[in-house]
Amino acid sequence: MLRMVLKTRRTPLVAEACADPEPGPGELRLRVRACGVCRTDLHVVDGDLGDRGAPVVPGHEIVGVVDALGPDVAGVPIGERRGVAWLGGTCGVCRYCRDGRENLCDDPTFTGWTRDGGYADTVIARAEFTFPLPGSLSDLEAAPLLCAGLIGFRAWRIACEAQKVERLGLYGFGAAAHLLAQLAVHEGQTVHAFTREGDEAAQALARQLGCVWAGGSGERPHQPLDAVIIFAPVGDLVPTALAAVRKGGTVVCGGIHMSDIPSFAYDLLWGERRLVSVANLTRQDARDYLPLAHAAGVRPHVRPYALLDANQALDDLRHGAFSGAAVLLP
Repeated sequence: MLRMVLKTRRTPLVAEACADPEPGPGELRLRVRACGVCRTDLHVVDGDLGDRGAPVVPGHEIVGVVDALGPDVAGVPIGERRGVAWLGGTCGVCRYCRDGRENLCDDPTFTGWTRDGGYADTVIARAEFTFPLPGSLSDLEAAPLLCAGLIGFRAWRIACEAQKVERLGLYGFGAAAHLLAQLAVHEGQTVHAFTREGDEAAQALARQLGCVWAGGSGERPHQPLDAVIIFAPVGDLVPTALAAVRKGGTVVCGGIHMSDIPSFAYDLLWGERRLVSVANLTRQDARDYLPLAHAAGVRPHVRPYALLDANQALDDLRHGAFSGAAVLLP
C-alpha cells in the first residue's frame, strides 16, 4: 500500500510504501477510492488537537470498496462501497454511549488522528463504524459529505432545535458551509453567508448555491438572524455572531478547534440567546443525513488532488486557495 504519514506535528506528510494491513476482529479493509481533505486534518497536522496518535495517516472522509473482512464481521459483502467518518470507534459502555450520545464517548478513537485514516490507498476500519453510500453520488462527491456534510448537519439540527429558524447565518463558507447551505435552502430557509473579507470566489459560490446574501464576516445582516453557525476556527467571530442573532436566537460553534473567544458584554448573550458547541458526530447522524442530502440534491464543489499531492492540498486549504472541498484520489 501507499500512504501519506504524519511523523511529527507541524511537518510535511511523508510518502511510504508498505504491505497491505490485515483486518482484525470486527474490522474490514477498504480499497480507498477518495478521501476528503478536512480542516480537522489541518488541526491534526498543525498540532492544534495534541499529539495523540503520531505517527499517523490522516484523513477521515473516506470512500472505499470492501476487499477483506476480519473475524466476526457479517452482513458486509466484499465489493460493497462504504464510507468512513471521523468517529472511528467508541467504548459502548460509558454513560454517553448508553444514553445515545456516542459523540461524547469517554474513550473514543478517531479516524486519521488516533487510528490510521484515508490518506492512503488502503485503510482498516471498524465495520460497525462504516456506512453504505448513496449510489447517486460519485466517489469524489461522496467523500466531503462524510465529515463536512455530517458536522454541518449536526450543527444545523442543534441550531434549529430550540425554535423555528427562517434566517440562518453561516460564518466561514468552506466545505461544511457550502454543503449545509444547499440543504438549508432546500428546506426553505434563507441563508446568509459570511466569508473572509474580500473572498469574492466564496461569496460568488454562496450566491450560486442559493444564499440570499453573501459578504464579509465584518458586515451586519440587514435583519437579525434566527440562528448562526460558525465554521471558521476564529474565536473573534463569537461576539460578532451573537450580535447578529435576535433575542432567543442560537449561535453554534461547529468546529473541533477554535482560537480563544474574547470577552464580550453580557448584553450580547442576554435575551435568552444560546451559545453552544458541536462535538464530533454519531453514526445516527450519518444514517439520517445521507438520505436527506440525497433527496435535497446536495452536491459538493470539489478540487481533486492526487494522493501524493496531499501536502499541497493541505497548504491550499490553510491559505483559502479554493472554494468548496478538496479530495485526494489514490
